[in-house]
Amino acid sequence: MAMLPSPAPATPGLPARRLPFTARPFFENKSRAFWTLQAVGWSGYLVLRGVSSVSNGLTLDVIIPVIIESIIGYCITLLLSTLYGYYRGLPRVIGLFLTVATLAAATFLYVILDAFAFSFIKTSNPGITITLLLGFVFLNFVTLAGWSALYFGINFYLIVEDQIDQMQHLESQASSAQLAMLRYQLNPHFLFNTLNSISTLVLLKQTERANAMLSRLSSFLRYTLANEPTAHVTVAQEIDQLKLYLEIEKMRFEDRMRPEFDIDPRAERARLPSLLLQPLVENAIKYAVTPQEEGAEIRVRVRLAGERVQIAVSDTGPGLIEGRIGSSLSTGVGLANIRDRLVQSFGADHRFETRSTPAGGFSVEIEIPYQLEDVNREAA
Repeated sequence: MAMLPSPAPATPGLPARRLPFTARPFFENKSRAFWTLQAVGWSGYLVLRGVSSVSNGLTLDVIIPVIIESIIGYCITLLLSTLYGYYRGLPRVIGLFLTVATLAAATFLYVILDAFAFSFIKTSNPGITITLLLGFVFLNFVTLAGWSALYFGINFYLIVEDQIDQMQHLESQASSAQLAMLRYQLNPHFLFNTLNSISTLVLLKQTERANAMLSRLSSFLRYTLANEPTAHVTVAQEIDQLKLYLEIEKMRFEDRMRPEFDIDPRAERARLPSLLLQPLVENAIKYAVTPQEEGAEIRVRVRLAGERVQIAVSDTGPGLIEGRIGSSLSTGVGLANIRDRLVQSFGADHRFETRSTPAGGFSVEIEIPYQLEDVNREAA
């Protein structure tokens, strides 16, 4: 008996899930799946009915009625599939009523044709009697009812799968939009302060420094715009961008800001979200370098420990003070932003910790899996 979905085209525009050991790819082409299941199902029905019939002897008058019965059932279920597909677009109550009525009418037609074919082949006087009809009612009804149950069961499964695909597609879009929003939440005060410094240098006629600062700012902004907001970059790329950012800030703070880098060469190819460390360094500049006359040191350390990448950004400022985390970066972008981006990129497979020492200083430690390929998309 055939187990068939409606021969309607697959929903366009939705990504197909391709998990192992699932029947989903079989239904990618619903029309092909319909005809395959219809042919295989009724061929199996013919074999089973034939095996049960030949126990009385392998003769034509035994085999031919079974073949005719299977052909009639095959044709009737083709008509049922068309009608059932039309009923699905109707209101639920009307569709249910028409489905039951159609099943009853199809059973009656199946019984009439089966009984006539049987009497024509097996009896000397062909004709349809009540007794003969009653003999076929149960078998034919169970056959069509089982076919109908499988039809609706498979179509319900496909509808659920389509809804799951739609939900996953929407979740993916929402995740990408959230990542883009978090990436673009760079502190506008950095841009404002840099442009203000360039303006001051121009007024002081220090054109060489102004031009150098403007060139570095242009390179930094080009980097932020060239990469997709959801892309991952290598540690080496991220450090290069960070050094460019610090060169811009160093022209403002000069010797008050003392950056140090300790990068494990083995970790340089590891990937992490683009512009993940810049807010942490900006946070250190705001709360460690700016408030202290002597400035502060800012250390960036990256280590490879097995299959994990350990990143630490620390400073020699006053350490954790009241309200620091809540107000990290005046725009509200800071530690919370980094946490959200790590969750979006790695789920629970990461570690994010902050700490402050009594002697002063604040550090942020991040641990992420060692990945050589961007699971989201490659940087532009």
